[in-house]
Amino acid sequence: MSPGGTPPLRGFHPLSVLDVVRETADARSFVLSVPAGLEPHFAYRAGQYLTFRLPVGPEPVLRCYSMSSAPGLGEPLRTTVKRVPGGVGSGWLLDHVQPGDVLEATVPAGTFLLPDEPWPVVAFAAGSGITPVLSIVKAALATTTRPVRLLYANRDRASVILGAALDALVAAHPERLTVAHHLDDTDGLVTADDVVAHLGADHRGHVLLCGPTPFMDLVEASLGAVGVAPDRILSERFVQPDPAVVAPAGPVTGTVVVTIGGRTHELPHHPGETILETARRGGLNPPFSCQAGNCGTCMARVTEGAATMRVNEALYPDEVADGYVLTCQGVPTTRLVRATYEA
Repeated sequence: MSPGGTPPLRGFHPLSVLDVVRETADARSFVLSVPAGLEPHFAYRAGQYLTFRLPVGPEPVLRCYSMSSAPGLGEPLRTTVKRVPGGVGSGWLLDHVQPGDVLEATVPAGTFLLPDEPWPVVAFAAGSGITPVLSIVKAALATTTRPVRLLYANRDRASVILGAALDALVAAHPERLTVAHHLDDTDGLVTADDVVAHLGADHRGHVLLCGPTPFMDLVEASLGAVGVAPDRILSERFVQPDPAVVAPAGPVTGTVVVTIGGRTHELPHHPGETILETARRGGLNPPFSCQAGNCGTCMARVTEGAATMRVNEALYPDEVADGYVLTCQGVPTTRLVRATYEA
């Protein structure tokens, strides 16, 4: 259920763009308005994201962007987007969207959330990874008494996103929030020693982590090397889908029959493939976004056969009982599976 106990609302819904805020030369924040009557469905928790359907090219693309706002603070819903070199979605948003426009988005999703245990928070962010981390830091400061330490890495001073918001938080909570800016042009790239120094000697807290893959890999390895338990590390990774799908090796062991947009396609299934992988390998373009079992964008209903989900952080028990699966996580367990995308 949603934070307010509201039943799930699927599909895409129109959000009006109230304002577009220039954060840096290549990052913008989009202030959004939820339609009347849908507010309970768009209630969210700090650290969550929206999946947007963007009208780019002949077919829309789906992209996930985190909230930089936090619930319960009187802030309007806000997402922050950094331009990715060659990025179709981020480029379109930054180049075309203006106040008064309407964007289509799903209800909030995601499991990058502040745990309930009242432990200190140690955060590592790089680039646009500050977006969900800032949301969680705001919530931690406003609703708990936890101390928070943040290491925020960027190329240079001009690329620091949401710097004014961080400065305001430090000014409001000087005894509880410490922000250390790491700039590559003056400090060099973040090293394992930097990570360990920021962590400090006390490993009892929760560690938040979001940023580019090389940064996250370095931080996770450095934390593991000094004995930080994996269950204390909360990370958010958004990896954009690779348009090239390589057929796996191994024999065909079954058949997946996929219906998309009213058209049915029969495809060979290879061992270990998910329904989504089978569909994409067959040249189809089913809906999907996070590929981590979090957002629910790829859900379909299995009408014949069965599939087991590796991860399910999006579907509710009644939906699973009705036959729905996350196709990015659903691996067929019968020789024939029929699945229908209803979006």
